[in-house]
Amino acid sequence: MTASPLTKKDFSMFSGPSPDDHPRLTDSYFLRSKAVVEAHGDIEVTYAIFMRRPVLSAPTLALRWLEDMMAHRGAKIDIDLRHPEGSWVGAGQAICYITGSLAHLVDLETIFLQRIGAASVAAYNAQAMCESLPKVEFLAMDARHCAGTDMAELMAYGASVGSKIAAKSHGAVGFIGSSTDHTAPFFGGARGRGTMPHALVGYAGSTVEAARLYRKTFPDEKLTVLIDYFGAEISDGLAVAEEFADMAKAGQLSMRIDTHGGRYCEGLDVQESYAVLDRHKPQAIRAYRTDHELKHLIGTGVSAAATWHLREQLDKHGFEAVRIVCSSGFGPEKCRVFALADAPADLIGTGSFLPDKWSETYATADIVAYGGVGRVKKGREFLIP
Repeated sequence: MTASPLTKKDFSMFSGPSPDDHPRLTDSYFLRSKAVVEAHGDIEVTYAIFMRRPVLSAPTLALRWLEDMMAHRGAKIDIDLRHPEGSWVGAGQAICYITGSLAHLVDLETIFLQRIGAASVAAYNAQAMCESLPKVEFLAMDARHCAGTDMAELMAYGASVGSKIAAKSHGAVGFIGSSTDHTAPFFGGARGRGTMPHALVGYAGSTVEAARLYRKTFPDEKLTVLIDYFGAEISDGLAVAEEFADMAKAGQLSMRIDTHGGRYCEGLDVQESYAVLDRHKPQAIRAYRTDHELKHLIGTGVSAAATWHLREQLDKHGFEAVRIVCSSGFGPEKCRVFALADAPADLIGTGSFLPDKWSETYATADIVAYGGVGRVKKGREFLIP
């Protein structure tokens, strides 16, 4: 690829550090290697990019940044993408091979690897979650769990990749948006989604009053009300539904449960949680495999039993059209358990597609050819194409 150099201003439309910012953010040994190569003679090399665990290929943001940097330097680059975006990649398999000038590529490795590894694991997790619950909508609420905007951008992008693959392979609804304007375009939107945090309910003094204030401020929007602040998910949920009965009947009202993991949803304990599941999905309680899965079924917080309990009470009082939004710790495992229990969640707000074990996100780049001759460090010969 060849292109005319870009100015720093041009980089505002792209992800990642600008040419001016990049040097202070990369590993110093790459900068020293660049100086050595520039002083003693450049050579064409081929890099193999791989990971040590299975992932879903999510290379676009990394490759876009690399192409932009090489274009800025007026250098050619050839990218052999062996696993296109959204495809499954096994541990040790090369996602792509990158060929170009060592002097121009060697100092770009640090940022490039930052931008490919974590996004690919997030994509893998998001796909698993969406495929477990194909009829459920997901909202990416990862931003406040991220270490800055760059990470939030990569995580939301990864979720969008996994969601698209789940939609294609399983007909999943998947992720319908994110909680910030910045990452909304990854999901086809322009604005972040969401209504109220616990702070707004505390400010209002009651769950119903929080709903009233929100409705007065945003009269043309559908309403999602957080109902666990006072530990009265059922009482407050029903009170809100009665207050906004017309919206409830029209399917424009949702109840969001985000119950703290230190207590049960109103009206539940261990015995009643078992009873709720036994009424609606008795086989679920006989299919769990670990203590974590059992907690997701009948434990404290937002369990499958709590979701069924809320649905049962809403329907009992004539609010069958009111939707249920669940949040709190929804990763691949919890989504599998909710699928096992056929829990009646309509939308799940989650940031738990973020990699659980950060060491699994480490991507690696090894040079596998110098001047067209295959050469790689001992033990990595499998990477030579």
